[in-house]
Amino acid sequence: MLPRPPADRTVAEPGRPPKPALEPTELPGSGTAAPKANAGAYPPPGGVAAVPAPQPAELLDLHPAPADLERLVLDGMARQPRQLPAWLLYDAEGSRLFEAIGQQPEYSLTRQETALLRERAPELARSLAEGITPTPVLVEFGAGNLSKVGPLLEALQPAAYVALDISLDQLGPSCRALQERHPAVPVLGICCDYADLDQLPPHPLLEGRPRLGFYPGSSLGNFDPPQARALLSRFARLLGPGSRLLIGIDQPKAPERLEAAYNDAAGVSAAFAFNLLRRLNRELAGDFDPAAFTYRARWEAATSRIAMALVSCHSQTVTLAGRRWSFTAGEPLITEYSAKYTPESFQALATASGWRAIRRWCDGADDLSLHLLAQADSETSRAGGETPTQHHADPTPMRNAP
Repeated sequence: MLPRPPADRTVAEPGRPPKPALEPTELPGSGTAAPKANAGAYPPPGGVAAVPAPQPAELLDLHPAPADLERLVLDGMARQPRQLPAWLLYDAEGSRLFEAIGQQPEYSLTRQETALLRERAPELARSLAEGITPTPVLVEFGAGNLSKVGPLLEALQPAAYVALDISLDQLGPSCRALQERHPAVPVLGICCDYADLDQLPPHPLLEGRPRLGFYPGSSLGNFDPPQARALLSRFARLLGPGSRLLIGIDQPKAPERLEAAYNDAAGVSAAFAFNLLRRLNRELAGDFDPAAFTYRARWEAATSRIAMALVSCHSQTVTLAGRRWSFTAGEPLITEYSAKYTPESFQALATASGWRAIRRWCDGADDLSLHLLAQADSETSRAGGETPTQHHADPTPMRNAP
């Protein structure tokens, strides 16, 4: 199974319909998560009701079909410019390097968003669940290692937390650890490709409960605009009528700051990209010479995105999956894009996808936003008015923050 990338650079794998049959999988020493007792409006009268200690987290495996690696790579090599699926970056070594990228001083997106979620968690929870009864379920898309949802769970105290992710190996341990940290909130992990999912599977924790969505990390930036619209529309279908969605979006900044964020001085981003060539050599019988390429991260103002690429140093021919491919000097092989949205451009995208902007929170430098959306045809969305309310967090110093 090919893992979906972690939050902040997540992309979809095309052509991955899940099998219809459900297969519950018990985590080691686990049973079935128990429904929460406080089923009234948020916040429940008299505060959160005391509940017995729940059973360990439950896991459902929808058996997402493995991607056709060779076909997708060959399709990408035939494009102009050549562009490979970004999820190829995330083998075991790539995932390790990505974690290291998040620690670099130039790449502050993860730190800024985590700080904003922590500082504004009570206000975010009130806005998410205001007027919604009974107590809602919180659904996180592309949950990864579940590193950002903790403050929101504490403030919101949802009836259950549902984590959707394509990596079964990561989802199980992450859900179990989260359940131990938040014993009052039942945790359900669903291994699936949420970009191809038509509906959430039936489960007692979901029955009769309104759903709130959570999509942090500015992961929407890895999709081109039509794909992004389709994904937001899919979220609306998965969450159901009257739902709300809290989504993190990175914003445009000075080109030199963005380019430094994706091409850090320590060379970790470059190593992350070069690891892709090693994976191609290993899994598709390639003969790429990493020394014959250089790494580049360039801001493209016309499309408001960073383009990350491995650029051929000279004319050369490589073999991949039994075929030969010629590169000219200076020709790029795109490894991933990361689009940045102004608040206005993102709200327009949300509107075109069946959502309506209700509120926006940003960090002190207004570098990134958390947008609260409601489905456009719901009473809750109409209550928000024409202009979403903006909330600034207290400024947090960030060294060389993009």
